[in-house]
Amino acid sequence: MTRQVAFLVFDGVTLLDVSGPLEVFHQAGRLGHPYGTLLVSPCGGTVTASNGVALADTAAPQDADAPLDTLVVAGADHLATRGPDEHLLSAADGLAGRARRVASVCSGAFVLAALGLLDDRRATTHWRHAPALALRHPRVRVEPDALHIRDGRYHTSAGISAGIDLALALVEHDHGAETARAIARELVVFMQRPGGQSQFSTALATPPARSDLLRTLTDAVLADPAAEHTLPAMAATAAVSPRHLTRLFQAELHTTPARWVERVRLDRAQQLLLDGHGVTAAARLSGLGSDETLRRAFARRLGTTPTEYRNRFATTSDLGT
Repeated sequence: MTRQVAFLVFDGVTLLDVSGPLEVFHQAGRLGHPYGTLLVSPCGGTVTASNGVALADTAAPQDADAPLDTLVVAGADHLATRGPDEHLLSAADGLAGRARRVASVCSGAFVLAALGLLDDRRATTHWRHAPALALRHPRVRVEPDALHIRDGRYHTSAGISAGIDLALALVEHDHGAETARAIARELVVFMQRPGGQSQFSTALATPPARSDLLRTLTDAVLADPAAEHTLPAMAATAAVSPRHLTRLFQAELHTTPARWVERVRLDRAQQLLLDGHGVTAAARLSGLGSDETLRRAFARRLGTTPTEYRNRFATTSDLGT
């Protein structure tokens, strides 16, 4: 059975949002799992990507009459800054109504959100656009760290190359993990990064604290995550009450001290696993303590296990000199 996948494109579209997932579906066909792919634009004809490449002979929505399995809405910077126009929204609305599942890459999530399709659902987008998506569409439960998220029949992914991860996840859902892994090997990419894999580490994703007090504390945690960083201990170090310290974290970092410390420790545990440490050592050296605590943190924040994470990301080859 051939599954029809329509990519909704438009002037200014980010080319890799289209070409990356498109290549995944093409490779699936080479492995005996055919997908029919079609470029659709609001008015049909030629559209020009943000890098100047022309995408010729796109179909108009009314001409995309084949049974539609999947709709993929690609992204562009202007979707986050100016929002999608009426022609794009109309095209997306009509196509989404016909598709079994609907996906977006990067700021394509702004199109789905503007149509109300992501209301009361979890979704993600490029880390740079996540605050705008949350502000403009408060009913969407934006998760800025995730690479890709599935909520019902809606799939959203982070920016640019994360569209490849999303497409691999769709193929895995359709045809199994072995097919997705074979495609990943062919494309020389990670063996399908787990959807919950953070776009960036906590140190990069968290803006610097404004106050000297909080900046000193967070720098100490980042320097030595395994040290004692309980709320009472950090409050004593800062010479403030635990309640006041919690208010500072909420005001400046929009989280609690315990959650922030756990994220930092999880970052360290991920790196330790990739450096070749076992699960027990990674738990101890990161400050998470026990294997079970580490497993729970991985399941809650990354949607995978420490062992699976290491198998997907760590390299065992000698790269030489």
